Amino acid sequence: MSSLPWAAAPAAGNAIGLYAKWSPALDGKVEAALQRLRDAHAEHGAGLVQSSSLGVEDMVITDLIARAQLPVDIATLDTGKLHAETLALIPAIGERYGRTVAVFKPVAEAVITFVKREGEDAMYKSIDLRKACCGVRKMEPLGRMLAGRTAWITGLRREQSGARGDVGFDENDGQGRRKISPIADWTWAEVWAYVEKYAVPYNPLHDQFMPSIGCAPCTRAIAVGEDFRAGRWWWEDSSKECGLHAKG
Repeated sequence: MSSLPWAAAPAAGNAIGLYAKWSPALDGKVEAALQRLRDAHAEHGAGLVQSSSLGVEDMVITDLIARAQLPVDIATLDTGKLHAETLALIPAIGERYGRTVAVFKPVAEAVITFVKREGEDAMYKSIDLRKACCGVRKMEPLGRMLAGRTAWITGLRREQSGARGDVGFDENDGQGRRKISPIADWTWAEVWAYVEKYAVPYNPLHDQFMPSIGCAPCTRAIAVGEDFRAGRWWWEDSSKECGLHAKG
């Protein structure tokens, strides 16, 4: 199930208080995730990169990489439409872990051309235009991020949505690279239990009922009983994907 386990808590509560629950299985899951990361680095070396959305799952993975003392590059996409709270995590990673995050931005001219042609609110007009916006702002810079890489690390979890229910720990991304999802089997409660135990930095927007955070115009808080990714492109009847994790 992808619905969140809501708890009765005051509005002032935070995501840790709402969700964190260390399960008996989590110690083993942490060790297994660390081993997956070690194995990926042993196999791919400098060809491996963590593609971080700066969401809580990816912050957990960055913490795991640091805990394992792996020299894995960390990179993120700055679409030009991210929340300030999301961008603030880039220097926070440097301060906490001593790691530099490589930032990939869309080609400015391509964004200007798209906005002039379709408008700033193109994403609301049709699914095709929203995906075209994602193409300019996310897919093209992702291609540059992954150029020359043989594998990338993601924060995908099977619980996130039906479309991600069969995510593998190590699978072909359809472009000749391996996609490593070391916490694919973790629950939302386990993610937050890890955050609590190891004081992992996270986006404060998660405290405002935003479990999945993307571009500001395309993200809202979710209501009780809504699916994990219901706050993404909420005006659409779609699979709630932008193409970054399309099945290849």
